[in-house]
Amino acid sequence: MTGTGATGSEATGTDVHRTDMTRTAGNRDPLATHPNTALALAYHEAVSRGAVGDELAGFLHEDVVHQELPNALFPAGAVRDLGALREAAARGQERLSRQSFDVLNAVASDHQVALEVLWTGTLAVPLGNLPAGHVMRAHIATFLEFRDGRIVAQRNYDCYEPLDPARTS
Repeated sequence: MTGTGATGSEATGTDVHRTDMTRTAGNRDPLATHPNTALALAYHEAVSRGAVGDELAGFLHEDVVHQELPNALFPAGAVRDLGALREAAARGQERLSRQSFDVLNAVASDHQVALEVLWTGTLAVPLGNLPAGHVMRAHIATFLEFRDGRIVAQRNYDCYEPLDPARTS
């Protein structure tokens, strides 16, 4: 997937759908009409609102596999199925007082979507040496694969800003 700005047919000579989306001054580019991009954005908005249980599962294929590559919070990374994703969302509700995903860029081609995201989360409870109220930020590349109108695979590359307990905003 590349952000060429060209349609799939222009870029590859084949009839492939590709959509580039960037957020400019708080507005999403109207070219973000690829159905999987719309689903990816709706999914991130639902997670921002704290979607759990069936609301969250509504975006996910029953065979979903989520892979979180090693990062500051999960040094060994993590692989989650649908049940583990539901559990992680419920734990997130307990640990975060709020979170948001600002989608900076998106590229879609056929059944795949790549997103560049700025995640911000405020701790509801202490985490290690970080106090409740601490604001964490991560720059994330997320690669989503869709099947039957739902996410069947998600791969995250989360790059956390320094986890400094003195910084709370």
